[in-house]
Amino acid sequence: MRKDGSRFWASVVIDRIHNDAGELVGFAKVTRDITERMEAQRALQELQEQLAASQRLEAVGQLSGGIAHDFNNLLMIILGNLEVAKRGVEAMGSGNASILRSLANATRGAQRASSLTNRLLAFSRRQPLNPRTLDLNKYLPGVADFLQRALGETVAIEVTGAPNLWPIEVDLPQLETCLINLAINARDAMPNGGKLGIDVLNQSLDAQYNRTNPEVPPGQYVLIAVSDTGEGMTPDVLAHAFEPFFTTKEIGRGTGLGLSQVYGFVKQSGGNVKIYSEPGLGTTVKMYFPRFGGNDDQLADQSFESLAGDAAGETVLVVEDDVDLRAYIVESLRTLNYRVIHADDGIAALGFLEQEAIKIDLMLTDVVMPGMNGRELSRRALDLRPKLKVLFMSGYSRNAVVHQGRVDLDIQLIQKPISLQELTFRIRDALDRKSIE
Repeated sequence: MRKDGSRFWASVVIDRIHNDAGELVGFAKVTRDITERMEAQRALQELQEQLAASQRLEAVGQLSGGIAHDFNNLLMIILGNLEVAKRGVEAMGSGNASILRSLANATRGAQRASSLTNRLLAFSRRQPLNPRTLDLNKYLPGVADFLQRALGETVAIEVTGAPNLWPIEVDLPQLETCLINLAINARDAMPNGGKLGIDVLNQSLDAQYNRTNPEVPPGQYVLIAVSDTGEGMTPDVLAHAFEPFFTTKEIGRGTGLGLSQVYGFVKQSGGNVKIYSEPGLGTTVKMYFPRFGGNDDQLADQSFESLAGDAAGETVLVVEDDVDLRAYIVESLRTLNYRVIHADDGIAALGFLEQEAIKIDLMLTDVVMPGMNGRELSRRALDLRPKLKVLFMSGYSRNAVVHQGRVDLDIQLIQKPISLQELTFRIRDALDRKSIE
């Protein structure tokens, strides 16, 4: 203890002192203040624990993203053939109500599986993002109205804006999904009702914050804090909160992917997310998004609009390594009166493209394939045919067409699984662009 009464960490060395006769006459003591060293060790231990947790989540994310591509291929085959079967049954006329109900039930199940896969992609930071600039002061009141209707009257929602709030650049559907997931978690933590608060604030994260959160560079961020007055979390639950499929809810009430999706989306957006919670004192989730430094009108509207029109005899080159999925796409496009050529990899596709006598209007290619990926195939294809239209399909991008969490601006990407109707619209859209350019 210091003279002023404050305590400090000390290294104390005590030596016995003897006289010439060998008798103990006293002790010599040396005291060193090692508070700074102990604090450094404590901070290092915290960083090591954070790194271990981050590496654990990264490993699970890589596993999740790795299986998503094949799983989305399977789902697209299932959903596509269910859609074809439904059309066939409807064309047969009445008397098939039970078969149609069975097909509808199977379709809903496959769609739920697709939703789970998309959440895993979000957690693993493999979900292609289409960001746009956003003023949260204008955006959040509308979200609050929607959440109020969804959560019911027992939960009071309060949104607090901030003056001169900086704009951010985010994928709006993904942000909305984040807020819905957090609101549902808050509602479940307040079974008797309570208060849900959504606050926004400009935040400058300095070097001190970076020392305890090394994955977040210092800079200007916009904070979205979602807090509730619910039951809170124990330290053990808090330590696993972001892990996929971890949930404290009873069976049937949750997938355990809500917070995982929040974690992956915020990280992929270049931000950081933290949870603060204590039993009986509620929970606050803080999401930090980087301040957008460009012009508000810099990004074009990337919302999808369907285009009317039928096939006009165009030729589509389908490049897909999955045999069953390729067969489904080829058959579907042929029923729409497109001429279809198909290849199982990039080398085979280039073989068709090198033959000038073969007319090809659009190349529909998977992104992830053995050997040459879809992005490299596209570059080489455009070298051969500069006017060729290219449309990418992906269930898992592996950064081939996604960089810094966003889809490259010079490509058109559809995310597997995709319905036949949307695939039809997107192909028509891509082909019709040639008359506009």
